[in-house]
Amino acid sequence: MINAIVNYALNNRLMTLVFAIAVIVAGVFSFQKLPVDAFPDATPTMVQVFTTSPGLSPVDIETLISYPVEISMYGIPKLEKVQSTSIFGLSRVTIYFEDGTDIYFARRLVNERLSEAKRQIPEGMGQPELGPIASGLGRILMYSLEAEDKDQYSLQEIRTIQDWIVKPQLRTVPGVTGVLSIGGEVKQYQVNIDAQKLQARNLTVSDVRGALTQNNRNVGASFITRGGEEYIVRGYGWVNSGTEGIEDIQNIIVSKSEGESPIYVRDVAEVSLGPAIRRGAEVSSGEESVGGYVMKLIGTNTSQVLEDVNAKIDDLNKSLPEGLKIEAYYSQAELVGKAIGTVEKALLEGSVLVLVFLYLFLGNIRSTLIVVATLPLSVLFAFIAMRISGLSANLMSLGGLAIGIGMMVDGAVVMIENIFRHLEERSEEKVSVLRLVGESAREVARPIVF
Repeated sequence: MINAIVNYALNNRLMTLVFAIAVIVAGVFSFQKLPVDAFPDATPTMVQVFTTSPGLSPVDIETLISYPVEISMYGIPKLEKVQSTSIFGLSRVTIYFEDGTDIYFARRLVNERLSEAKRQIPEGMGQPELGPIASGLGRILMYSLEAEDKDQYSLQEIRTIQDWIVKPQLRTVPGVTGVLSIGGEVKQYQVNIDAQKLQARNLTVSDVRGALTQNNRNVGASFITRGGEEYIVRGYGWVNSGTEGIEDIQNIIVSKSEGESPIYVRDVAEVSLGPAIRRGAEVSSGEESVGGYVMKLIGTNTSQVLEDVNAKIDDLNKSLPEGLKIEAYYSQAELVGKAIGTVEKALLEGSVLVLVFLYLFLGNIRSTLIVVATLPLSVLFAFIAMRISGLSANLMSLGGLAIGIGMMVDGAVVMIENIFRHLEERSEEKVSVLRLVGESAREVARPIVF
């Protein structure tokens, strides 16, 4: 096989040259289309199911939520194992599948089984939801919202901007599967019930909760026809935002009996705007801040996604309220750049060293250039193979390629030196140069390959 390749290359030199040009073109194209990541993603195919139930202890979370979800997952095709973690107020069930299982197929199977799990979870204990389509290496960028004047915006205001402006905009970037908000204070309406007032009016907390739920929604009432025109009828019941919302909530009727004055929320509780209970914080330069994590979709090009995310951040910085700016403090782009730079440096240094030392020892510039030419051709051919096999360009694959450059040079040097030796030793023989080159190449081709 090896000898046949050598013979074909010598007898069809024009086709060999065309093949080399094709490798260059296809290699450059493959490298441009090659997914670029910081690290190889060795995360197994898995689907996570999250259930939030504030107030429940880990024991209750495991018994009432995690266990029903786990049981419902057994019997799924290509299932490998199921693991769960139950902490205060949160259940996380991870379903692992066999290697090679399509992630979207796995998520569809899990989603079908969740309907069974939901029936087994007691009402009011939370609704199981699928986690994002991300891997353990999906966190590609971390950022914080920085205010030039620390007194200009409160942590609550910055968190509101993060949740309602920055986060939705970043999720529109192709390849982004989710954005996690961290730090700050989540704004919420707080209804602080006075137990004595509630008891004096013979009411319960459930009565107040039911009244709030029923009076914070819109309803449709079809339409009426008058004068040949249709008028849409709708009931508007959403609570307004800001201080108007506080008044709306205060004026909600909790109970109304015939012949008696209605009992409003303001009669049994105090309504205010305040922060939700926090169990963590983000700190930047010794001060609390607000930020987020950008998660990329499995299988997407990290380099391209980061480029699009940074472009979106630049656009957002122009439209954010005055004095606010998004600052990225971690990005996989730096690691990706270093990985590519490692190969570029190895190629450049290898080519220069080979060019200098081979010319010094062989004294033949043509032979030296042939050896140097094998470096980019070999690397470009490797890019074609990586593209076909679906491998990404990352720190490990490119680093291995950089190490392999030495072996490429070694094989080329052995081949050239053997040909050069035969040409010198048999210069007086009446044998064609093409035949000498063929014999010399076949002599060392098999040992070089194997």
